[in-house]
Amino acid sequence: MKRNLAYALIAMLVAVASCSFTNKSFENDDKDKLLLDLITYVLERGHYEPKDINDDFSVNVFEDFIDILDPTKRYFLEDDIMEFEQYKFQIDDQIKNTEIAFFNLVYDRLMTRMQDAKVIYKQVLSDPFDYNVEENISINYEKELFAASRSELKERWRKQLKYATLGTYDSKLSRTKKELKTSKTFKNDQVETHIEGNPDLVGSTTQKILTPEEAELEARESTQKTLDEFFDFIDDLERKDWFVQYINTIVDEFDPHTFYFAPDDKEKFDTSMSGKFEGIGARLQKKPEGAKIVEIISGGPVWRDKRLEVGDEIIRVGQDGKDPIDIVGMRLDDAIKLIKGPEGTVVDLTVRKVDGAIDVISLTRDIVELEESYAKSANIIKDNQQFGLINLPKFYVDFNDYSERNAATDVAKEVERLKQEGAEGLILDLRDNGGGSLKTVIEMAGLFIKEGPIVQVRSNGKGKDVYDDKDERIQWDGPLVILVNELSASASEILAAAMQDYKRAIVIGSKQTFGKGTVQNVIPLDNIVRSNEHGDLGAIKLTTQKFYRINGGSTQLKGVKSDVVVPDKYSYIDLGERDQSNPLKWDKISPAEYDVWDGYIDYEQTIANSERRMAANPQIKLIEENAKWIKSEQDENLISLNYHIYKAEEKKDKARSDYFKSLSEYDSKLTFESLKYEEELFTKDSVLREKRDLWHKDLAKDVYVEEAVNVLQDLKINNIKHAKLASVKG
Repeated sequence: MKRNLAYALIAMLVAVASCSFTNKSFENDDKDKLLLDLITYVLERGHYEPKDINDDFSVNVFEDFIDILDPTKRYFLEDDIMEFEQYKFQIDDQIKNTEIAFFNLVYDRLMTRMQDAKVIYKQVLSDPFDYNVEENISINYEKELFAASRSELKERWRKQLKYATLGTYDSKLSRTKKELKTSKTFKNDQVETHIEGNPDLVGSTTQKILTPEEAELEARESTQKTLDEFFDFIDDLERKDWFVQYINTIVDEFDPHTFYFAPDDKEKFDTSMSGKFEGIGARLQKKPEGAKIVEIISGGPVWRDKRLEVGDEIIRVGQDGKDPIDIVGMRLDDAIKLIKGPEGTVVDLTVRKVDGAIDVISLTRDIVELEESYAKSANIIKDNQQFGLINLPKFYVDFNDYSERNAATDVAKEVERLKQEGAEGLILDLRDNGGGSLKTVIEMAGLFIKEGPIVQVRSNGKGKDVYDDKDERIQWDGPLVILVNELSASASEILAAAMQDYKRAIVIGSKQTFGKGTVQNVIPLDNIVRSNEHGDLGAIKLTTQKFYRINGGSTQLKGVKSDVVVPDKYSYIDLGERDQSNPLKWDKISPAEYDVWDGYIDYEQTIANSERRMAANPQIKLIEENAKWIKSEQDENLISLNYHIYKAEEKKDKARSDYFKSLSEYDSKLTFESLKYEEELFTKDSVLREKRDLWHKDLAKDVYVEEAVNVLQDLKINNIKHAKLASVKG
């Protein structure tokens, strides 16, 4: 469907645009102006909900562009902003007239201020930092004002660099203390460590012991080296790289999923859509405090390592043991270039965890293992009863060949295997599933109902289309539970919403899912112009449609509310579509015609039983306590630059963090087993056996899976009308 829509949209645009752009004269054949004209043209005619490019739009672009270029307010001065403000209400007119005077002024001034910054940071780092002084730095950069003078700006740099250096200073002192504790013999300023009691380990290592003054000096030198490398990197950027930022500031005002790809970025996007990701396997979002992890890609290094999680912020990046580079205030594209790298190389990430703790995590870059992106299943044994669980990381499909492996056919196979092995209830785990193919969602929903509508889709200015399951076969008519969380998005929300509206499944999870209820298509800009002398123009990813559930409500922004709401660590922090910039609003349309499934006797009572169990569960109470603590830590924006206070806070945070480690020690007493076909594969694939063993251990600690089994038992014992499960009809 997406591909056909994309071709139709391109055809529409080309039909109109070929005459619009062929004969139009651009001053000096300026590619920037051509890009600006093309992109605004596509946005106004192709976007699902085009915005008026007016004075309000102009103000938003003005403020957002300045924020993107200088989020920590370390470059521009107050006078610069006042000078820029002459264009605050004129950017809309400039866009319509393909003028770029605002961009030119801001870009030229930024280049000047970056040269000034080179002088400032070297001056600041030429003097020692006194970590005994009691002073603080606020990392709530949004509320900071721009510096009124060069001296005020220098003071801001001093605090920022002292903060950036503090972690390195602490690391060097901590390493020294560790060496002192393990040392046996001292010799001048060296420590010689003898390992006794094991002949294979006998020997000595020499490690320099640093005084606080030496540690401070080395930390400053490390920070200077980091900044030198950063500005060398910035110097390599071209004007066109900064103009792409300006274009995307304009594009981002329409919605968070509409995006302009420069030619190089389009190639990377195509690679990512093929399912091959080289790097660490995480999607990042720009924040003033660093690069925030907003999605972890199944099968990638981050996913396998398990120490990083959504909500963590990367603040420094090092290359295999070398001094790290501070990425606070850096453009996201530039930060990503530091994080990515060839397969097999090591990257050291300094991370501020969601609970506020600072940690250094080393990862080996790799290609995402595609197998971990596919559906997998397990048998669950409880009280001599057997249930099935299917984990689906995403709704995958090969758009070039649907007959190839896809999520719908894979889930159908797993359902049939679980039935054959005697499953009496089924859990479909959609937690962290960011979505994918719409066609697979419709087919998958059809496994659980006889027939009927699954989702409604509306395009700009058009009526709704209703997508139905027309296959009367029901592959699974037994008890069904769907697990979701705040990161379940798009296609996951469509499936959960449909099963909830039919009252076919009980949805357990977060208060609401992610809330992405829109469809995007990628439009190559070269397809819009009849002739082009500027080379590849890149492409635009454009929001063209909106999803609605069969009851008429949109999944946009509000997502899906679980039938049984249970807390998790993200319960009190901003995640999802509502935390994105300029999201489309929630609305509703007329409902589709459908009949509620009548397979359960007491659907509401089962939900009430589950809510009662969850309210009394000590593990759930501990999760709630952890979620509130994480929220309080994230709200703390004032950081001490006094070393002793810094260490005391670190010790307190670690103690609190250790207290919550008991969450991972939970034991549900459930038994998890691989299916017979997988056990046969284990004889030839020991790695697969190891992966499944680790997965089963994690599932046994999962209180949400435990409750899903309880719900299945309630449905089986009290509520299911059919004594025999339906078979797949051939």
